[in-house]
Amino acid sequence: MYVLHIGNKNYSSWSLRPWLLMRVLDIPFEERLTPFPTGSSFDVYRQFSPNGRVPCLVDDGWAVWDSLSIVEYLAERHQGVWPAEAKARAWARSAAAEMHSSFTAMRNDCPMSCGVRVELSPVFGALKHDIFRMGDLWNDGLARFGGPFLAGDRFGAVDAFFAPIAFRAQSYGLTFEGEAAKYPRRLLDLPAMREWYAAGLAERWREPGHEAEVQAAGAIVEDLRATA
Repeated sequence: MYVLHIGNKNYSSWSLRPWLLMRVLDIPFEERLTPFPTGSSFDVYRQFSPNGRVPCLVDDGWAVWDSLSIVEYLAERHQGVWPAEAKARAWARSAAAEMHSSFTAMRNDCPMSCGVRVELSPVFGALKHDIFRMGDLWNDGLARFGGPFLAGDRFGAVDAFFAPIAFRAQSYGLTFEGEAAKYPRRLLDLPAMREWYAAGLAERWREPGHEAEVQAAGAIVEDLRATA
């Protein structure tokens, strides 16, 4: 059975992607959660992940690291990771790759913290551009392939890559235009997303670096997490 190493569910957007994909597609795996330590996580995560980061998938002792690489590894072994139709598959891979390499302002200005609600500082510049581009990308996929997911009627890897944005939209009140406005809620309503969210709220540990990033984003108006 696969072993998937992840970080804290409240914080770890990168861990969410393969975890959610495997849950929704019913790919069996053993979850191993190692909390983010204070400061550098390299030495802690290096014990099971070659690059000292999460997520890391281990298959029969063989490590596959980085969320995009993990998804492609799974796609070679399981149906439904990417769309069957060639053009839809190419679009989905392009969109996932863009999410993997871009949207830096959204990552930095709206760090994932599932259990808090934040009143953002005024949105302008790079973050405003990222929000526009995100909505534009979602609207394109939903229109091209008919929804309700980005590349058609089934959840796949491209949706898993954008799942952390659904939590960010909920935490920071991010809004999108057109059909894209409904997409974050569609992801949040998935049973596996609700499972992840409940576990994130139940976590009692706090990592100072992640907490500082959230505080820098704006005013925390609600914290739904279990008491630290």
